[in-house]
Amino acid sequence: MQEIYTMMIRIGLLGIAVVLAACTPSSQPGRPAETVSAYPAPLTEQEAEARRLTPELLWKFGRIGGFAVSPDGQTVVYSVTRYSLEANKGHTTLWVIPAKGGNAVCLTAGKEESCYQPCWHPSGQRIAFLSASQIWEITPAGNDLRQISFIEGGINGFSFSPDGQSVMFLKDVPSGEKLHDRYPDLPQSNAVIADDMMERHWNKWTGHAASHIFVGKPENGVLRSGKDIMAGEPYDSPLSPYFDTDEIAWSADGKYLAYTCKKLTGRAYALSTNSDIYLYDVEKEVTRNISEGMAGYDKYPVFSPDGSMIAFQSMATPGYEADRERLMIYRMADGAINELTDGYDNNASHFLWTPDSRAILFISGVRATYQIYHADVGAKTIRPVTAGQHDYTGIALAGDALIGSKMSIGMATELFRINPLTGEEQQLTFTNRNIYDAIERGEVKERIVKTTDGKDMLVWVVYPPAFDPTQQYPALLYCQGGPQSAVSQFFSFRWNLQLMAANGYIVVAPNRRGLPTFGQDWNRQISGDYGGQNMQDYLSAIDDMKKEAYVDADRLGAVGASYGGFSVYWLEGHHNKRFKAFIAHCGMFNFESKYGGTDEYWFPNFDLGGAYWDKPRPKGYAFSPHLFVDKWDTPILIFHGEKDFRVPYTEGLQAFHAARLRGIPARLVVFPDEGHWVTQPQNAVLWQREFFGWLNQWLK
Repeated sequence: MQEIYTMMIRIGLLGIAVVLAACTPSSQPGRPAETVSAYPAPLTEQEAEARRLTPELLWKFGRIGGFAVSPDGQTVVYSVTRYSLEANKGHTTLWVIPAKGGNAVCLTAGKEESCYQPCWHPSGQRIAFLSASQIWEITPAGNDLRQISFIEGGINGFSFSPDGQSVMFLKDVPSGEKLHDRYPDLPQSNAVIADDMMERHWNKWTGHAASHIFVGKPENGVLRSGKDIMAGEPYDSPLSPYFDTDEIAWSADGKYLAYTCKKLTGRAYALSTNSDIYLYDVEKEVTRNISEGMAGYDKYPVFSPDGSMIAFQSMATPGYEADRERLMIYRMADGAINELTDGYDNNASHFLWTPDSRAILFISGVRATYQIYHADVGAKTIRPVTAGQHDYTGIALAGDALIGSKMSIGMATELFRINPLTGEEQQLTFTNRNIYDAIERGEVKERIVKTTDGKDMLVWVVYPPAFDPTQQYPALLYCQGGPQSAVSQFFSFRWNLQLMAANGYIVVAPNRRGLPTFGQDWNRQISGDYGGQNMQDYLSAIDDMKKEAYVDADRLGAVGASYGGFSVYWLEGHHNKRFKAFIAHCGMFNFESKYGGTDEYWFPNFDLGGAYWDKPRPKGYAFSPHLFVDKWDTPILIFHGEKDFRVPYTEGLQAFHAARLRGIPARLVVFPDEGHWVTQPQNAVLWQREFFGWLNQWLK
């Protein structure tokens, strides 16, 4: 499950509800584009007077997505998604801004379809992007908008070769027999027939299509076809379920494509994290595996500008998806592979070569923040570039400067210009200034808490706006998902800590055991110990906070999603009367039934120790919350999505029924058309209203 967080960092949106909704929103047929403006929505009179963040106001935020810098380093293009709560949909537009700062200009305000995945043509004269599943182009001045690809069935991503002569594009191809091919006389039948595992993944049934890489050459400026470099293969590239185009890279001379693929299917796929880096020779049409023998995840290849090396991310341990993300260097001349981050105890991602091919900039988590680092390839030295209470989620070169996307608990993603020598920052975009000017935000403080085994644990504490230490406030223990996902300086559009604080709660967010950014020992400790030290860390955090005079120890709640939802279920049976209310979203309740109904099996095999039928029985199953229902005694609200295939919604049903059968006040909220996340605007607002309604009922 840790890969979920890694992808959210790559996208630059930690808000779980946004990851699916903001990537490829499109206008619905019959609705004019004007229902979702490219520009900020005005605040209502009530919102302006309230001076606080609300669920409805969160959906007026503009959400910055992908960005790219022009070849001359002078201009940045980026996407902004805005939502209409009334229309229950989003619309994405493209904007440009000078890389040294200035006014942002919307390029595509009048285009009905959403525009996303912007990139610059290598000539620097035009900006390309996806819209309605085809490639479009426009000038940086916003002129001469035109469609340049006409690929049957549409495409899902693309990039230009460095010389601009070829295009790599992603397209779904048929894979496996379709139901109505097998039974042509039953055209109205609707069933899934599976003979092997991975019949469903994350939130979709699979088996009829695979994402393949194509290479084509435009003729007279128009792309109509391309060669499938994976023809006949039943595999996805990029990897499911995120299909991140950053997993594919061109060499500087355009002669090679490096791509990520896990060339496994069915049971083998479900049990393994063994993805590899493949090198495709465009001229010879030959593919070879350059990471063969490396049995963990290998992803995100990036060629050096001089073409002599490929940087890529690798995990060493098979089946352990939360292993340290290493920065590896592959030498084209002899195929040698060396680790550049050997001895560095945290993760490395978002690799960016310097123009001289002598160094790599990357993003790494450190002490619950995400910073930019510089690694010298020859000397193998690593130094930090940035510092502070924030998360950097993406970086690009802009001449002698960097452009980075940055967020914090108090700020949604914005773009910044960074001096790579000093770390000095200049904010470029102010997408939501109208909202920040109209609301008061709570103060975020770092607190160090001693754990039961004598360790120092970093805890973020978010205080209500206009906090008064002479008053008493209810407090919420925030339980993180993952489980190996840092409680960093993230800004979520659903699990928003500022929104919780704006509703009058002190939020206690511990970086308990089993989270990255504090070294591998801290991160790995949780595997096989779900109900152990990390749960004591949670209790240490809330017990330390409730000593403060301004915390009402009789009004404490605990909330969380995914592994955080499991944490809430576990705490319900072990909290010894500390809490007065619980909220669990898509949590694991019964480890045996969850094991039998999930999709990716390497995760429970590593973290629980194997299957529940193994002999001896893996000790991880002893922590299953359903074993402690006899000790449940506290009101609990349970959310789940029917399309959640990672943690099937029957886990939520079991927990709800257990609570009610024991006579405990409980509420179940199920979303039939949502998965692990809640992505639709009105569903998300309903979620928030139920969330705070429940807390207010039992804590206020």
